[in-house]
Amino acid sequence: MSLFDFLKRKKGKKKAETTAKKPKNKPLEEKPQNYEAPVKQTAKKVVNFSYEAVREPHISEKTTYSAEENQYVFKVSPNYNKNEIKKSVEGVYGVDVLSVNITKIPLKKRRIGKIQGQKKGYIKAVVKIKQGQKIEIL
Repeated sequence: MSLFDFLKRKKGKKKAETTAKKPKNKPLEEKPQNYEAPVKQTAKKVVNFSYEAVREPHISEKTTYSAEENQYVFKVSPNYNKNEIKKSVEGVYGVDVLSVNITKIPLKKRRIGKIQGQKKGYIKAVVKIKQGQKIEIL
Protein backbone atom coordinates (compact mmCIF):
# COMPACT_ATOMS: atom_id res chain seq x y z
CA MET A 1 0.00 0.00 0.00
CA SER A 2 2.43 2.62 -1.18
CA LEU A 3 -0.36 5.17 -1.49
CA PHE A 4 -0.71 5.51 2.27
CA ASP A 5 2.97 5.44 3.23
CA PHE A 6 2.91 9.12 4.01
CA LEU A 7 0.32 8.48 6.73
CA LYS A 8 2.48 5.96 8.56
CA ARG A 9 4.62 7.44 11.27
CA LYS A 10 8.18 6.36 11.40
CA LYS A 11 9.06 6.55 15.09
CA GLY A 12 12.74 5.77 14.70
CA LYS A 13 13.50 8.85 12.63
CA LYS A 14 11.46 11.23 14.76
CA LYS A 15 13.26 10.23 17.96
CA ALA A 16 16.65 10.53 16.33
CA GLU A 17 15.86 14.05 15.11
CA THR A 18 14.51 15.26 18.46
CA THR A 19 17.37 13.83 20.52
CA ALA A 20 20.05 15.50 18.39
CA LYS A 21 21.71 18.38 20.20
CA LYS A 22 21.24 21.81 18.76
CA PRO A 23 24.27 24.10 18.56
CA LYS A 24 24.35 26.86 21.13
CA ASN A 25 24.01 30.45 19.98
CA LYS A 26 27.27 32.29 19.81
CA PRO A 27 27.43 35.60 21.67
CA LEU A 28 27.09 38.65 19.48
CA GLU A 29 30.23 40.53 18.69
CA GLU A 30 30.33 44.03 20.04
CA LYS A 31 30.51 46.84 17.50
CA PRO A 32 32.78 49.86 17.90
CA GLN A 33 31.16 53.03 19.24
CA ASN A 34 31.55 54.98 16.01
CA TYR A 35 30.12 52.14 13.88
CA GLU A 36 27.53 53.17 11.31
CA ALA A 37 25.41 50.55 9.63
CA PRO A 38 25.70 50.57 5.82
CA VAL A 39 22.77 52.25 4.12
CA LYS A 40 21.12 50.24 1.40
CA GLN A 41 20.37 52.33 -1.63
CA THR A 42 17.14 51.32 -3.27
CA ALA A 43 16.74 52.70 -6.73
CA LYS A 44 13.15 53.22 -7.74
CA LYS A 45 12.42 50.71 -10.44
CA VAL A 46 9.23 50.99 -12.45
CA VAL A 47 8.48 47.88 -14.41
CA ASN A 48 5.86 47.18 -17.06
CA PHE A 49 4.60 50.63 -17.89
CA SER A 50 3.03 51.52 -21.19
CA TYR A 51 3.81 54.53 -23.31
CA GLU A 52 0.32 54.21 -24.82
CA ALA A 53 -1.52 55.00 -21.57
CA VAL A 54 -0.66 58.72 -21.63
CA ARG A 55 -1.38 60.20 -25.06
CA GLU A 56 -0.41 63.86 -24.63
CA PRO A 57 -0.41 66.64 -22.04
CA HIS A 58 -3.57 68.75 -21.98
CA ILE A 59 -2.37 72.35 -22.18
CA SER A 60 -4.70 75.21 -21.25
CA GLU A 61 -4.61 78.28 -19.06
CA LYS A 62 -6.17 76.41 -16.17
CA THR A 63 -3.69 73.52 -16.35
CA THR A 64 -0.69 75.85 -16.39
CA TYR A 65 -1.90 77.39 -13.12
CA SER A 66 -2.49 73.96 -11.61
CA ALA A 67 1.08 72.96 -12.57
CA GLU A 68 2.30 75.39 -9.91
CA GLU A 69 0.43 73.22 -7.36
CA ASN A 70 2.10 70.03 -8.70
CA GLN A 71 -0.97 68.91 -10.64
CA TYR A 72 -0.56 68.02 -14.30
CA VAL A 73 -3.29 67.11 -16.79
CA PHE A 74 -2.93 64.50 -19.55
CA LYS A 75 -5.17 63.11 -22.25
CA VAL A 76 -5.37 59.38 -21.64
CA SER A 77 -6.40 56.26 -23.55
CA PRO A 78 -9.79 54.94 -22.41
CA ASN A 79 -8.55 51.36 -21.90
CA TYR A 80 -6.30 52.15 -18.92
CA ASN A 81 -7.16 52.50 -15.23
CA LYS A 82 -5.69 54.77 -12.55
CA ASN A 83 -2.91 52.37 -11.50
CA GLU A 84 -1.70 51.89 -15.06
CA ILE A 85 -1.76 55.66 -15.67
CA LYS A 86 0.24 56.17 -12.48
CA LYS A 87 2.89 53.64 -13.56
CA SER A 88 3.05 55.18 -17.01
CA VAL A 89 3.60 58.76 -15.76
CA GLU A 90 6.20 57.57 -13.24
CA GLY A 91 8.02 55.61 -15.94
CA VAL A 92 7.93 58.22 -18.70
CA TYR A 93 8.61 61.36 -16.65
CA GLY A 94 10.53 59.86 -13.70
CA VAL A 95 8.44 61.45 -10.92
CA ASP A 96 6.57 60.13 -7.88
CA VAL A 97 2.81 60.22 -8.41
CA LEU A 98 0.66 60.75 -5.32
CA SER A 99 -2.82 60.56 -6.86
CA VAL A 100 -4.64 60.23 -10.17
CA ASN A 101 -8.15 61.54 -10.89
CA ILE A 102 -9.95 60.70 -14.13
CA THR A 103 -12.72 62.63 -15.88
CA LYS A 104 -14.55 61.70 -19.07
CA ILE A 105 -15.14 64.60 -21.43
CA PRO A 106 -18.15 63.74 -23.63
CA LEU A 107 -18.35 64.45 -27.35
CA LYS A 108 -19.86 67.82 -28.31
CA LYS A 109 -22.22 68.47 -31.19
CA ARG A 110 -21.17 71.12 -33.68
CA ARG A 111 -23.10 72.56 -36.57
CA ILE A 112 -22.10 74.59 -39.58
CA GLY A 113 -25.21 75.56 -41.56
CA LYS A 114 -27.10 72.42 -42.50
CA ILE A 115 -24.18 70.10 -41.72
CA GLN A 116 -24.10 68.58 -38.28
CA GLY A 117 -21.03 67.03 -36.81
CA GLN A 118 -19.42 66.30 -33.50
CA LYS A 119 -16.24 67.07 -31.68
CA LYS A 120 -14.48 63.99 -30.29
CA GLY A 121 -14.73 63.17 -26.61
CA TYR A 122 -11.71 62.08 -24.59
CA ILE A 123 -10.59 61.04 -21.14
CA LYS A 124 -8.55 63.41 -19.04
CA ALA A 125 -6.36 62.46 -16.05
CA VAL A 126 -5.28 64.93 -13.37
CA VAL A 127 -2.02 63.67 -11.86
CA LYS A 128 -0.69 65.03 -8.58
CA ILE A 129 3.06 64.57 -8.07
CA LYS A 130 5.35 64.82 -5.06
CA GLN A 131 6.30 68.26 -3.73
CA GLY A 132 9.53 69.59 -5.24
CA GLN A 133 9.35 67.54 -8.43
CA LYS A 134 8.51 68.96 -11.81
CA ILE A 135 7.46 67.79 -15.28
CA GLU A 136 8.76 69.75 -18.24
CA ILE A 137 5.94 69.67 -20.77
CA LEU A 138 6.90 72.50 -23.12
